[in-house]
Order: sequence, then structure tokens, then C-alpha cells
Amino acid sequence: MSTAELTPQKALSRYFGFNEFKGEQEQVVECVLRGQDAFVIMPTGGGKSLCYQLPALMTEGTAIVVSPLIALMKNQVDAIRGHHEKNSIAHFLNSSLSKAEALQVREDVSTGLTKLLYVAPESLTKEDNINFLRSVRISFVAVDEAHCISEWGHDFRPEYRRIRSIVKQIADVPIIALTATATPKVQTDIQKNLEMKNAQFFKASFNRDNLFYEVRPKKDALKQIVQHAKKNVGKSGIIYCLSRKKVEQTAELLQVNGIKALGYHAGMDANQRSRIQDEFLMQDVDIIVATIAFGMGIDKPDVRFVIHYDMPKSLESYYQETGRAGRDGGEGHCIAFYSHRDIEKLEKFLQGKPLAEQEIGHQLLQEVMAYAETSMSRRKFLLHYFGEEFDEVNGPGAMNCDNMMNPPKLLDGQEEVHLVLSVILEHKQNFRAPFVSGVLCGVENREIQDYKGTESSFWRRGVEQDLRYWNGIIRQMLVLGLIRKEVETYGVLKITDRGMAFLSSPHRVEVAEERDLSDVDYIDSMNQTRSGEGGATDAKLRSMLTHLRKELADEESLPPYIIFQDVSLDEMAIHYPINEDELLRISGVGSGKAKKYGQPFLELIQTYVEEEGIERDADLLVRSSSNRSSSKVHIIQRIDRKIDLGDIARDLNLSRTDLLEEIEAIASAGTKVNLDYILNDALDEESLEELFDFLRDSEDEAADALINEYNDVYSEEELRLARIKFLSLFAN
Repeated sequence: MSTAELTPQKALSRYFGFNEFKGEQEQVVECVLRGQDAFVIMPTGGGKSLCYQLPALMTEGTAIVVSPLIALMKNQVDAIRGHHEKNSIAHFLNSSLSKAEALQVREDVSTGLTKLLYVAPESLTKEDNINFLRSVRISFVAVDEAHCISEWGHDFRPEYRRIRSIVKQIADVPIIALTATATPKVQTDIQKNLEMKNAQFFKASFNRDNLFYEVRPKKDALKQIVQHAKKNVGKSGIIYCLSRKKVEQTAELLQVNGIKALGYHAGMDANQRSRIQDEFLMQDVDIIVATIAFGMGIDKPDVRFVIHYDMPKSLESYYQETGRAGRDGGEGHCIAFYSHRDIEKLEKFLQGKPLAEQEIGHQLLQEVMAYAETSMSRRKFLLHYFGEEFDEVNGPGAMNCDNMMNPPKLLDGQEEVHLVLSVILEHKQNFRAPFVSGVLCGVENREIQDYKGTESSFWRRGVEQDLRYWNGIIRQMLVLGLIRKEVETYGVLKITDRGMAFLSSPHRVEVAEERDLSDVDYIDSMNQTRSGEGGATDAKLRSMLTHLRKELADEESLPPYIIFQDVSLDEMAIHYPINEDELLRISGVGSGKAKKYGQPFLELIQTYVEEEGIERDADLLVRSSSNRSSSKVHIIQRIDRKIDLGDIARDLNLSRTDLLEEIEAIASAGTKVNLDYILNDALDEESLEELFDFLRDSEDEAADALINEYNDVYSEEELRLARIKFLSLFAN
């Protein structure tokens, strides 16, 4: 059968070895094959890349894929090559290529061997690349991570805004834009910039039903992280921290405990970051401890857990980062450690920014707090945030969160709901949640006094409960659709039609009893791994297949999942395929992959079946301490030479604050650092002694407590310098 005669369903099976599309993938593929523009919003792990990879393989010419990161391009090119016998099927064209490699890419594209060409937006705008692409047949253009187009989206890239004008110079072809998250504002901006007003719009469900969401109080968090890693030895995981210092401390702690872990942050050079990513993909390292700099360039399907040591700055970030778990549909445990002090720290970072930016930042943090503190279904809360309804009793993955595994009592909240709506209405729907809960609890802050909250007929009507209780009721009312937040006014509460109907005719409303997170026992371990349907996995064979996969991956310098994904190995260890026809009936195995990698696996299984005397089923089921880094040595050497901190920071491309955190980490690790040449001009002996006394009594391992206590007397830099001296004197 020729490519032209293939249906999307048959092409999916031939090229990728899958029998079923996920979600709206098939409709998107058909849209692209018809030559129409398509705009696709599909969550992390939803299968966006297949939406353009499959039609590219089915059509004449080469598809251009605009992608923002070199690591992401390499990852996806390796993945698509893994499904085909010839590497020429996919290439990337960017600044990492040598002249000879770039010439080979152009030759393969010119001769029609290459179906997918990945380019960075910067490479696309080069004149010689434009001229070359005009000389070949282009099937369509795919713009991956399309939110980079919008100044209203995260990861804004100015070069992305030139894509439409460049494409016009190259060819008159359809465009498919894809992103994992996009607000209505960002959606409009993308469509306007790419001139896609008539594009077909596809938005998949944001529900990742295989992910288990859990929030724990931030008590003994590092100890819990080590325990979790030890219980999940051999499984891939990502741990997110907000600071580089905490990344390095956590990675070192895991290493000391015998866990294969590495740190990753933006302070590392490009080669170092690339090496760490490769080690993670190749399964030479199990756990990456990282700042948010890690993740966008990683397309690894078998991440089994994502842990947030620090809560992120927004629910969008949280959703995207947790979405890196379980992308193959298998186990994905998402744990977040929550402390209100972390929120206060993030709020402090907003100081000095433009007022509008501060307001937006505070509103985003309020949403993060609400998610962490809620007693209701976390999945329902999260999906509501992205504008999606969810049945927390019968919906897919409904039980996969700590609150549903340990459900709170349900109470009749009719009276509470009526009080909240009445306060909002009396004050003309002009205020945010803290004002409403403050009126009910009798809080006499400036806003409530200035706007006559103390004169409300509902003043102190809810005083028998605390602010946390009333804020919980407000959170649940938002999800129930009785009220809504107005984004443009940074969260002012408005009553919906449903809320107005309730005021006219009050009735029973079930609400979850609010509880203190610190009083809830966390779920110690979740056993969610999906066993293959139709039989038990042969653990001994599965281990042998894993070992063989790793050997082949190392020989080819590829991540193991490129050879075969976990789900494929699971099925092999259930169904024992011994010939190519049987192998092709294993999920994730297409003809190209079977020919390229299948033989050694079939031989291993054949030998194993004979040696173990296994009777196979006639038919296979068809299934829809601390090493001195160069920067550390650099810092110590320059401090010894009494170089100004500003000069050291510039040399390392760090801010002064980041540099001081690095020096604190050095001192904390037991290296004496002498900054007296700076400190003596800033603080006298009496001031130092006062600060030292405080530090002796403080149990806070970070500088926060000292800064919070004395920020009205000394600058943050002075306090950090004092703490570094204290550590150098007493922590060695």
C-alpha cells in the first residue's frame, strides 16, 4: 500500500505501532492532511508531536517544525528516527551542527528523504536558510510551543513573532500551531500573529487521569524526599526547587544516600546542562533536582514522580511541571511540599516590580495557596482553574489525589454560602476574597475600614470560624460556579447567574469540611503502576529486556525509551512474542522499529521461553558530598584576592543575590570564607554580635528568618554577609 493510500489509522499502526489515537489526535491529523490551518491546545503528555509527525510522514515534501530548544529538537528527532530504519527521515537544522552536518541535512531534504525538519526560529530567519527552503517542497509548517509567540504567555521569544512573515517568503502552506497551556488572551495573540483566523481549533481535556496529586506539610521534607527516592529505586523522577542553592543541597543529600541524582540549573554552562539531560534520558541518572530551567527540553515518557520541594509561582507552572510525570500513561506521583512561609518568600520577590505585575503575581500566588490548602478534590480544583468541569466521584482518575483517598466530611453549607453571597452583593461586587472573609471574621484592616466593611450588616457574622475556614468556603463556591473571579481586576468576586438563583431560592449545598493540612497524614506510598491487561508481567523476563534495552541504547548513544518504551517491554513480558508478526502486535512497535531493534529482543524471548519451558498463548492480545565545582573554586580564589563582589558576579553571569547564595552554600558546606574586606565597611562589631546572637538561637536553615527580623534595620546584602561570616566561624 502506498503512502497516498494509507488512512490515518493504518498509518498510525505502520509508523508508530499504535492501534488507537489519543483524544483528538485523529481529527487534528485529518485537518492537516486536508491542507487546513490547525490550532491545537493539548496538555503535556497528550501527544501533541504525533499531530504533526504523522501527517508529515503521509504527505509529499518536508514539514518544517519550529521548535524553541536545541535539546527538544534532538530529543524529538531521536524519537522519530527510532520508529524508522533510516535516520534521514528526520533532521534538525540549528547552530549546533558542523558545516559538514548541515550540508548532509540539506542534501537529504533536497532529495526528498527527510519528512520532518526541525528548526529554531533564529535559524528560520537566516537568509541562506530561507533561500534553501524555497528551493524544496514544503508540506506544511508546525509551530511547537506556540505560546512563545505571545508576550502574554510564559517563555516569550521575540523571534517567534516573525514566523508568519518568513513562512510567506518560503511557501504558501498550512500552519499548525501547538501549545500545552494558553489562556484566552494568549490564544487570540497566537492566532492573530500567525494569521490563523480561520484555523480549526482543537482543545483537549486537561485531565491527566494517571497522575496522583498530593500536597504535604513542609515538615522534614528532605527526609521524606530521600525516603521516597529509596522506595522507588530505578524509577525516574524530577525534584523542583526555587533556588540553585537548594538544588545543590538536595542533589548532594540524595547522592550521599546512595541515590543516582544530579542537580540542574541555569547557572551551569550549556555543555554541562546538555550532559546532565542526556544522562537522565539514558537512565544513567534516576533523579534530577532542578530549578524551573529544567523540563521544557525533555521529552521523557517514563518519569514516575515529580516532587515540588518549593511551591511554584503559579498553577500554570505547577500543571506544566507535574505534567512531565507519566507521559506514557503509566504511574505518575506528584508530591508538593507546602509552607505558607514559601508563599511569603515568593511575595517578597514581587517587590519593586510594576504595580500591575505585582497584582497579577499576588493573584497567581493566591491560587497556588488555594490549591495547596483545599480539602476538595485537587483534580476538580485544578481542572476548574483551566475552565474544565470534572465529576469528582465518577470522572477518570477521580480517586487519584490525597483528598479523595482520605476524603473530608461533607457538610451542608447553605448558611455559609448565603452569608458570602450576601456580603459580596451588599458591597456591590467590588472586592476580592480577603475583604469578604475579613468582614465575616471582623478583621479591622485598612481596606475594610476605608471601604466601610465595619459598617456592613454582616460584620462579624462569621466570627465563630476563622479566615482559613471562610476562604475555603469561597474556594468551593468558585468551583461550584456560584461566584467567579474577574481576571482583569485581579480577582474581584462576582456573583454568577447560578449564585443569584441561589439567593432567590436557597437550598442545601454540600461543601467539604476544611481541615488544617498539617493535621492530615500523607499517603505513604501509592502503588499505581498499570499492569498489562490479560496476564501478569514476567518480572524475570522484564528485567532481562530492560538490561538488553540499556545495552543497545548505550551502543547507539540513545535514551533507552527510544529503543522501546516501558509499555512495550511490559507487554513483551506478558505475551512472549517470538517473531516479527507477533512483535508488531505489541503497543508502540511499528514496522520500522521492529526491523531496526526487534531481532535481539525476539532472540532473547525465544531463548527464555525454551529454557523456562513456558507455554505461550496461541494468540497475542491486541490492545487498543560535595565536589568542588569550577564556579566554587572561582569564587573562593577571587575572594582570597579580595575582588569586589560585583566583579565576581559579572564573571559568573550571576546577580549579586545569587552570588551571595552561592557563597552561603560554600560556607554551609564547611569551607571558610573571609569577606571581612567588605563586611568591615558595612557592619561594626556590636551589630555583628547582635546578629550572631540571633543566628545562634534561630532554627531556620535559610537566611529568611534573619532577613525578616532585621530588614528594617539592615539591607539584605548586609544580613547575608553577616550570616556568611557566622557560618565561616561556627559551621566548620
